[in-house]
Amino acid sequence: MTPIDTESMLKTAIRFHGHQCPGLAMGVRVSEVMLRELGKPAKDEELVAIVENNSCGVDAIQALTGCTFAKGNLIFKDFGKFVYTFVNRENQRSLRISIKNEAVITDPRHSDLFAIVAEKRATQEEIDEFKRLHIGKSEEILRSPEEEILVIEEVAPIVLPMAHIHESICCDRCNEPVMESRIRLLRGGQYCIPCYEALMK
Repeated sequence: MTPIDTESMLKTAIRFHGHQCPGLAMGVRVSEVMLRELGKPAKDEELVAIVENNSCGVDAIQALTGCTFAKGNLIFKDFGKFVYTFVNRENQRSLRISIKNEAVITDPRHSDLFAIVAEKRATQEEIDEFKRLHIGKSEEILRSPEEEILVIEEVAPIVLPMAHIHESICCDRCNEPVMESRIRLLRGGQYCIPCYEALMK
């Protein structure tokens, strides 16, 4: 088995995501487990990721595991939970990885600074301090023993349909092509969702 190179994986994830942060680090650690337990990154749809949040870690998963939104082998469930399930269609193995609560807790100062930086009320000194704490938390996650931050479970195989390619239909209002499964019918016309909602107002 090829050894996992965490530093190289982090660099790849940062190039995709744009910056280093605790959430991205968590996605790197989750991806490490998936690659170790289920195999190499997906070239097509042989691997599927089911993610239960849309936070930074999902970018690491897309960059490192080959499970991507556009390829159809990344499924988003909007549960707001740090839970990731991976399915290997070739060997019918499924792995569920969840983040322990202790891993996501930040110290009160970090949390306070996060709020004022997000609200654009922070001084330059506070911004610099926040960045130091943010990178520090990221590095802590990257070097923590796996058992302290992750719960890893092999679960019953999950049968998932392959991604579908749909025909496009032209919207009768905006004349833009729309995936046929997203077309809405109204008074004999075929409309994209934004046009349908506008006509329903």
